[in-house]
Amino acid sequence: DIFAESLQCKVDCEANLTPNVGGYFVEKFVATMYHYLQFAYYKLNDVRQAARSAASYMLFDPEDSVMQQNLVYYRFHRARWGLEEEDFQPREEAMLYHNQTAELRELLEFSHMYLQSDDEMELEETEPPLEPEDHPSDAEFEGEGDYEEGIYADWWQELDAKGDEAEAEPEPELA
Repeated sequence: DIFAESLQCKVDCEANLTPNVGGYFVEKFVATMYHYLQFAYYKLNDVRQAARSAASYMLFDPEDSVMQQNLVYYRFHRARWGLEEEDFQPREEAMLYHNQTAELRELLEFSHMYLQSDDEMELEETEPPLEPEDHPSDAEFEGEGDYEEGIYADWWQELDAKGDEAEAEPEPELA
């Protein structure tokens, strides 16, 4: 149970931590970072890093038509900018994150399919126990106690503080 819950938390982490920027929630946060990174590198005229960022974005959203067009643009002008095939590979940290989250999703699916919850300690709901008619007596506790009780029984103090029953004066009887 804890294993599956931990996996579920890790898989849902990106969705649960969706930032609110200017009143708008940023969906696909990790992919969006690579989109902005690609745009920033392009504006800085660092096309090599822009192409790598675009390839990284495609790991997280392969159906995005804008980024597909950007990659086609970079490939078309690859000779002009001296781009190699390795420049169209995703960034290392993007690959690591993508592979890790994919593996976590597979483990979560496996746990849902094949691992059963440990229900040995769970009790089925039943009717509440009936109240007994006769309450058990305290007879077993009457009389002299065991050895340890004897030690502590001698410890008790006599009542000697103001207001205790030992010092209380008897009340006058009314006639």
